[in-house]
Amino acid sequence: MELIEAIKTRKSIRAFKPDPIPKAMLEDILQTATLSPSAANLQPWEFLVVTGEPLKKLSATMIEKAIAGELGNWELRKGAGRAQVPEKYLSRLRTLQSRNTMYRRDDAEQRADFMRRGFSFFGAPTVIFIVMEKSLGDAHVFDLGLVTQTLCLAALKHGLGTCIQAQGVSYPNMIREMFNIPDSIIMAIAIAIGYPDWDNPMNQFRSSREPLESLTTWIGF
Repeated sequence: MELIEAIKTRKSIRAFKPDPIPKAMLEDILQTATLSPSAANLQPWEFLVVTGEPLKKLSATMIEKAIAGELGNWELRKGAGRAQVPEKYLSRLRTLQSRNTMYRRDDAEQRADFMRRGFSFFGAPTVIFIVMEKSLGDAHVFDLGLVTQTLCLAALKHGLGTCIQAQGVSYPNMIREMFNIPDSIIMAIAIAIGYPDWDNPMNQFRSSREPLESLTTWIGF
């Protein structure tokens, strides 16, 4: 797929087919992702790729914790809340919520079901966790964003879809314990990956984008 077309057509997939992804295909995607730029070429990213029974166990455990009322903790957020977000950004969130066709916000059961779907990675057969050493600090989070975008675009070459999920690393200590990951590693983000189920209504929703003129200041033109 041509690059600009990939950028324009990529979207968050929230319903996947159960078909397994060949390991060689995942290796090709990850190899492409490692070409992403990074500050001082530190290449701070590492990948944890989970599938099969371990992924099912992880999903079930996270759903149990959520149902039990145990609050999640996305490590990259570090306590930042939406109350601190300027109004112009909150208005974009409200626009998203008003256009949302995946579930009704006033329906508690639909919201709960969507939460459970998220913790099951929307049925994706594989999840790629992007992680890095905690000691590297916030400056390299930008690099993780670059490798995440590259990975998601590379997946399109193979007919695969992705969903980038902070929700997927809501219980980082549990993930570290389950997969024997050292405490020195931060669980940055999860990427659900698989073959999209285009017949599922969940995949018909597409979020909007702000017009360029509201985002750009031109100087000297």
